[in-house]
Amino acid sequence: MAGPDLARRAALGLLHGVFEERLTLAEQIGAEALDGLGPSERARAQRLALEVLRHRDRADAMLKPFLRKRPSPDVLALLRLATVELCLDEAPAHGVVNAAVTLVRSGGRKTESFAGLVNAVLRKVSEDRARWASLPAPALPGWLRGRLMSAYGKSAVQKMEAAHLAGAPLDLTVKSDAAGWAEKLGAELLPTGSMRLSARTQVTELDGYASGDWWVQDAGAALAAKLVDPRPGERVLDLCAAPGGKTMQLAAAGAEVTTLDISEARMERVRENLHRTGLQADCVVADALEWQPEGGFDAILLDAPCSATGTIRRHPDLPFVKDATGIKPLFALQEAMLDRALGWLNPGGRLVYCTCSLLPEEGEAQVKSALERHPDLVVKGPDCAGIEPDWVTPEGGLRLRPDHWPERGGIDGFYLARIERRA
Repeated sequence: MAGPDLARRAALGLLHGVFEERLTLAEQIGAEALDGLGPSERARAQRLALEVLRHRDRADAMLKPFLRKRPSPDVLALLRLATVELCLDEAPAHGVVNAAVTLVRSGGRKTESFAGLVNAVLRKVSEDRARWASLPAPALPGWLRGRLMSAYGKSAVQKMEAAHLAGAPLDLTVKSDAAGWAEKLGAELLPTGSMRLSARTQVTELDGYASGDWWVQDAGAALAAKLVDPRPGERVLDLCAAPGGKTMQLAAAGAEVTTLDISEARMERVRENLHRTGLQADCVVADALEWQPEGGFDAILLDAPCSATGTIRRHPDLPFVKDATGIKPLFALQEAMLDRALGWLNPGGRLVYCTCSLLPEEGEAQVKSALERHPDLVVKGPDCAGIEPDWVTPEGGLRLRPDHWPERGGIDGFYLARIERRA
């Protein structure tokens, strides 16, 4: 079978896992869903799956006039994939339609009888491609959209949805000489100090990857360690640390870093990244709610487990695999982890609490509640380069949204706050 068809078949498998089994792409790939494919086929399969997830509603709108009734999930996934190839990628109709018909025929009794329908529908879609540009950005699922509308208003939510549709560029954090590396890689040096590459590229082939001079990290995530402001020789704890971007920032500043994560597999990624970059940290695999350190810390970074709703522009599978049922338990977990971490903070120490969530319940509300429970705490406003004034919240935290920096390609949704204990 030709390479493109291997990639298409693998992409359809990933889509089935998301839509029918509610598994994230990361879960599927971690379970070897793409094993056996070459690097280019893996990359193409992931790109196709991401494009369909990002544009699913638009693909359905293109297909609707030509379908009398909804076909089976497998056939619908194939029609969506081919529609995205036709309308978004502007691939030649002949090749896309023929590949789709071949794939539907190869599916056995379950799908082969739909070959005529697939052929007819996709030919009509190809003739109607001009309509694609007029279709709106897909709306977030109701359980999330309603919460965000209440927090930010309709206009802001629509801008976020447009940012999700646009996807995300590649951001890098460097150990030193950001300006020099930006020039060398042809990257944009962002006001906050991160580097941004807009073109698709093979990360491992870029200059500086093998030598460990930089690592991949969204500009929003990179702000957490900057808020910690680690100093040489300080004892610093990085909680829920994988895949290790923040740990490497802390270690590069000269701090004595303890990095903790509950997952051995995820911690192995931290170790690999530390080895590649030549940085050091004490790696601990444990449950933060049960682990007990020896002595306190001068600074703690708590990247708490959360809904990850701020990363949808990078992970368009999340709205399809998550719902409101899993959110409320996270609120209680965040509160418990915050209280436990505060117990390890030395007098005069500082803790940065952050979540890659757009929900105020996982950000602003958690910090407000913590200040009520711990009267010896105070929030210190952010003092980092490149911070926009309207990102700063009334209590002194930072609220990042995917529609911020639209002219630069956006930024992941985050909430961050630096909490200090009075000496």
